[in-house]
Amino acid sequence: MQEIIEQIVDYLKGIWLKRRFIIVSTWLICPLAWIYISQLDNVYESDARIYVDTQSVLGPLLKGLTVKTNPQVQIRLMVKTLLSRPNLERITRMTDLDVQAATPAAYESLIDELKSNIIIRKTGGRHDNIFTITYKHKNPEMAKNVVNSAITVFIENTLGENRSDSNSAQKFIGTQIKDYENRLLAAESRLTDFKQRYSGVLPNQYGGFYQKLNTVKEQLKITELNLLEQETRLKSARSQLTSSPSSNDNAQNNIMNSNSIQTTYDGRISELAASLDSLQLRYTEMHPDIKEIKRRLDHLNNQRSKEIDEYLNAANNGDSNKLASSQNPVIQQLQIQVNQLESLVASTTVRANDYRQQVKELASKIHILPEIEAELTSLNRGYEITKNKYEELLNRQETAQLAQQADETTNPIQFRVIDPPRASTEPVGPKRILFLVGSTVFAFGVGGALSLLFSQINPVVTSSSQVSKITGIPVFGIVSATENLGLQRWHRRKTILFIISNSLLFILLAFFMLYAIAPNVILAPIRGIL
Repeated sequence: MQEIIEQIVDYLKGIWLKRRFIIVSTWLICPLAWIYISQLDNVYESDARIYVDTQSVLGPLLKGLTVKTNPQVQIRLMVKTLLSRPNLERITRMTDLDVQAATPAAYESLIDELKSNIIIRKTGGRHDNIFTITYKHKNPEMAKNVVNSAITVFIENTLGENRSDSNSAQKFIGTQIKDYENRLLAAESRLTDFKQRYSGVLPNQYGGFYQKLNTVKEQLKITELNLLEQETRLKSARSQLTSSPSSNDNAQNNIMNSNSIQTTYDGRISELAASLDSLQLRYTEMHPDIKEIKRRLDHLNNQRSKEIDEYLNAANNGDSNKLASSQNPVIQQLQIQVNQLESLVASTTVRANDYRQQVKELASKIHILPEIEAELTSLNRGYEITKNKYEELLNRQETAQLAQQADETTNPIQFRVIDPPRASTEPVGPKRILFLVGSTVFAFGVGGALSLLFSQINPVVTSSSQVSKITGIPVFGIVSATENLGLQRWHRRKTILFIISNSLLFILLAFFMLYAIAPNVILAPIRGIL
């Protein structure tokens, strides 16, 4: 440690012996640097404070009815993008700074200067949206205009972004609604075609396919039972008719022409004709019921014709017993009953045949039923999904329109300029005092470095330790130089010269500092003399 201290002391002594380099460097560097610093242009600062109010009056009223965006996120985004190139170019056009840039390189330099000098920061608390925009320029009016333009761009971008987002959302939702509307129409068309193609198999208000098949089978079973009962009653009535006695003698007096003769088949023919008229209103001529009734009518008409012929032949041949039988009220009543039963049997037979045909048709389709039901389920599911999505988009469109109308009525973000920008009368820079002191320290540092360098190039022994280190011979004593050599006087003169030089230098430094602090104090006497 002692050796290090001695080494440092030797270096300082070497610098002191070569102190003339300090004088030279300070007088070469300081005046030039001080003149340059004193001629630097003044820099003026303009700032403004803005309060961003995100508490809208309609917010609580429209809660749950409109889309609520986070204004804090939007404000942070606008703050970050304020110094983007499009915004900076817009500021240059608003302040006519772009006119001052004669070349593309100058314009790029101007953009970079704005980006580095425009400062926006949040000055309020965590929940206070108070922002300060600051800009420095050598022209106070230009600094004010730049800050004012930055405020305008900041506000317009924020409000414009709200409207742009609303319009984009409306356009997107409208496109999606049109797309889903086309999908819904296509799904409805597919579902309608499918139901029309499989109308006889698909479930209806009476149940599904299996329930329909079971219902038809039950009806067929009931109809067949009724048919069996009716045939049994018909058989009994016919047996009673054949065993009835004949008692009436004057039958020939009731013989009439064939058109006016009433037979046992007239009632059944009338009933079947009425049934035929009713069925022809609902079905075509190819329907099995209509074909069966026509066949029965033809058969009954043939039977009626035969009965009339037999009646007329009996009348002509004197078969009075047969005629008398036909005029017996009991026989007539039995014949009417037989006719009615035959009509019921015929209609029930037609109905049973129709049920059998339905059962046959339904049974033939039972193997394709699972595929049809699976396809119907898929079509219904796709239709319901598309319909629900379409209705949801309609609701969202209504919500978006309501939100846009609310934004147009009252902006969700309000801007209030607390402190508008002003043209400053006092410069904020450059920091001339700091620059003057720094340049002075730099000059002395350069002089000290030169002195140390030359003391090492042309060394001077200043201590016994140096002699011992250089020669390797121990030093036992030191003899001081006498006054006759004149060394002390020479060193004294150099010291006085060094003090005088530095004193003049510091006086000159004080003059430049005074000029930097109060230039009018220095310039007023000079102007008075001139």
